[in-house]
Formats: sequence, C-alpha cells, structure tokens
Amino acid sequence: MAALKSGDLDKASQIFAEALQQGIRHPLVYHNLGVIAQMRGQHQAAVSYFREALALEPASGASRLLLGASLLAMQKNIEAKDELRKAVKLMPRLAEARLQLAKAMQATGEQLPAAEQLCKVVELAPAEPEYAYQMGKSWMQLSGWSYQQIARIDPHSARLQQGLGQEYADQEKYDLALAAFEWAAKTAPNLPEIHLMMSEILLKQGKYDQALEEVEREQKLVPHSQAARELRSEIEKARGAS
Repeated sequence: MAALKSGDLDKASQIFAEALQQGIRHPLVYHNLGVIAQMRGQHQAAVSYFREALALEPASGASRLLLGASLLAMQKNIEAKDELRKAVKLMPRLAEARLQLAKAMQATGEQLPAAEQLCKVVELAPAEPEYAYQMGKSWMQLSGWSYQQIARIDPHSARLQQGLGQEYADQEKYDLALAAFEWAAKTAPNLPEIHLMMSEILLKQGKYDQALEEVEREQKLVPHSQAARELRSEIEKARGAS
C-alpha cells in the first residue's frame, strides 16, 4: 500500500502478486492489483481483478465503482451501468459514483436519468465547478434530445417552433425568432410564453406598441403572470421615455 501511494506501481504490483503466489486470497490484494492495472490503462486485467475482489467481498462499493469505470472505458456500457448502479446503492453519498453512473447512462442513451444523477452529484459536492459544468452540459444535451423527440412525434408542433424561436433569439437572429414564434402562436393560439417571448424581442427592437400588444395577449392567457406584468411595466416605461 505504501508503494502504491508513493506511485511505485512496479513495486506495489510485485508485492501484491507475491501475496497471491503465497495463497493470500484477500479482496484488498485483488482490488489493488485492479487499481494498478486501471492506472496503467489495462482495463481488461483491471476488470478481472475487480471481479475477483467482489467474489470475496460483494459489498465493496469501491471495487464496484472501479469495475464500472473500467467497463465504461472498454465501451461495455450496459455492464458498466449495472455495476455503477450497485456502486451508487452501496455509496449513495459519493459524488464520483453518481458521476460515473451518469456517464454510463449517457452512453446508453438515457439522457433524462443521466441529468437527474448529475443534479444529485452537484447537491453532494456544490463547491466542485467541474460537476456543475457536467450538469449544465447534460441539461443542454437533454434539451436537444427533447426537441428531437418532439420532432419525431409531431413535426408541426408549436413547441418545436417555440424552441427554434428561442434558439434564434439566443443567437440574436430576431427576425427569424419572431417568424418562428408567430408560427407557433398561429398553430397553438392559447399556448402561454410565446407572446411573452415575442414581446421581449420587440422591446429590444424598440417596437414598443407591438411589444405591448403581445404582452397584453400573454396576460389574457396568463392573467397572474409576474413575468408578463414586469415586462409590461418595462415596455411602458421605455415607450414613455422615447
């Protein structure tokens, strides 16, 4: 263990191998041989060692976690996901276990469960910026996946046009955004949020009367909308100043 901690993998590997030759079948021996193999990128060997360790100590969360990580590196994603689920069950408060499970879920196309796991990762380690980044990246991927599902189910969906309009708005392509929102509003006249988004763009363009008309339409649909009320006040203030 001292040799392993100091980074002397050759010496550590030799000592653990000698232990096996002497008939010492202990889960820590197999586990640490797996750790060494994994550090060397020898994932097939690592998997064999971790499985030996787990045969002796099935409740070892650490061996489950590292087994799952090596299986994931070998692109055996379904097997990896199964092992990482067990690791999370054994170590529910360990952020790294949930992070690896999220990666396995992403690899098997389970975008929503992966995003949920990453939210839990951030809850467990809120001061770790990398975890926050991975969560944001996951939700962006989930957003794209959601629109793909909408397009598959109903290519003419107003929500699809709304999403497209939001993408154009984020890129400051306001004319294209308005066209998409207008199509969405025409397709689903009683759908909230669309007129609000149109009003925000029109305000940015200095088209105060049109912006006011759109926010009024939004308020008819959602009379108690705080966002619509605040936007209307902003429009009226801007129009008065002009």
